[in-house]
Amino acid sequence: KIEVEHVISKKLQLKRRAEFLKSDLMRQFDTHVNDFMDSLIEESASLEPAPVSAVFSPPLSDKERNKLHFRPPHGQGKQFVSRRSLLELFEVNHIRTIYHMFIALLILFILSTLVVDFLDEGLVLDFDLLVYAFGQFPLVVSTWICMFLSVLVVPYTLFYFWSQSQTGSSSYSRLCSVLFGSMYLLYQALGLGLLPAYVVVINNLPPASRFIIILEQVRLIMKAHSFVRENVPKVLAWNKDKGPNRQVLQVSNYLYFLFAPTLIYRDNYPNPMIRWGYVATKFLQVLGSLFYAYYVFVRLCIPQFRSISLQSFDLRAMVLCVFNSILPVLVLFLGFFAFLHCWLNAFAEMLCFADRMFYKDWWNSTSFANYYRTWNVVVHDWLYYYVYRDFLWQISQKRFRAGAMLFVFTVSAVVHEYILAVCFGFFYPVLFCLFMCFGMFNFILHDQRKGPIWNIIMWTSLFLGQGVIICLYSQEWYAQIYCPLKEPSFFEILKPRSW
Repeated sequence: KIEVEHVISKKLQLKRRAEFLKSDLMRQFDTHVNDFMDSLIEESASLEPAPVSAVFSPPLSDKERNKLHFRPPHGQGKQFVSRRSLLELFEVNHIRTIYHMFIALLILFILSTLVVDFLDEGLVLDFDLLVYAFGQFPLVVSTWICMFLSVLVVPYTLFYFWSQSQTGSSSYSRLCSVLFGSMYLLYQALGLGLLPAYVVVINNLPPASRFIIILEQVRLIMKAHSFVRENVPKVLAWNKDKGPNRQVLQVSNYLYFLFAPTLIYRDNYPNPMIRWGYVATKFLQVLGSLFYAYYVFVRLCIPQFRSISLQSFDLRAMVLCVFNSILPVLVLFLGFFAFLHCWLNAFAEMLCFADRMFYKDWWNSTSFANYYRTWNVVVHDWLYYYVYRDFLWQISQKRFRAGAMLFVFTVSAVVHEYILAVCFGFFYPVLFCLFMCFGMFNFILHDQRKGPIWNIIMWTSLFLGQGVIICLYSQEWYAQIYCPLKEPSFFEILKPRSW
């Protein structure tokens, strides 16, 4: 009997061990397969069937090989395939519990706000902050319609007439290229660059309304550039071949691209079926995230920064403010979940856009280099193909790789700072300094360090950096309200008033 019990216990131990090894093996296998597929898709973009004569040609020198590899010819760009977003794992019950925990926390925020407001002022519901933040919404909608129609008409019209002019003599083609190129750049700088910002500033729009216009301005500028950048090589190739089967770019493809959740233009994308229940669920999650962020600001941010802004500068209070601002970093995850997952997936579903890889597993990053690449894949692809790779192509291929990376970080930091400066109404380059510092940190803390300690360091730096941003920008916001300038000058406008 004792031997039978011993055998049974041994079998149970082996069964538990086998189940553990099975789950661990499946997890590792899934990780390796995802990494393999991502690398395979990226590498397949650089593969072209070589002509027969090239197979028997003499070997290339290092300089010629580098030039061939880094020159981005037409057709060697991002490849779109049908794939789902990573957070669709919420469909798994064990992972969905995390989603339920956030919903429970939202309910507690709502109850806390309602009880405190009822005890203090007898109010049951008060959404004054949301009403203020999204004020003058009809002006926002009309401005967006004007921006969208101009992007739909102007770049396509200029590109169409330019493509028609390329069939003539070389001197006439160059003259038209200079003329239409100058008109396009002028439109990008004034029509999309200056006018929306002028509307925002002259009408003194509130913050959320400003963010809608300025973010759409940046998105449409990037979309227009992608459309031109991807189609100019096509026209030049058609004219070089002088074939009779010259294609005409369809305006319907361009219109679809303006709404599609990508910044890389293609004539066609992989298409699935539409699930309208899925679309409704994602929009409801966006709305829930909006109210979630509202209650985080009401309960955690506004009371703290309103009181500290009335006090004189104190180093101890500043340090406590930074660390107390770490908890509101929850807004960062809400923004990620609401926009990069829910909003983009909803539009992808409505537009039958099958490639849902809008982000990767940035939470597993062990360096900020990997974090920047995986946090927002949509913007990263645009920066990689149209800034980084074009910089290498135009300047000097392999020798200035570090310079190209620095140029990408500088462009990204300047655009981020422009968005915050216009939307908040003051210049306070905290994000720019942190962005460039972490950008330089990428050259030291690279992807080859894979230990868990590096993931902990990344998360610690991320929490601390976001706390600094929330603290300093909130203090400056209230300083702009409580400390008006008596004699405004250019230097006084640039100088932070919270100092």
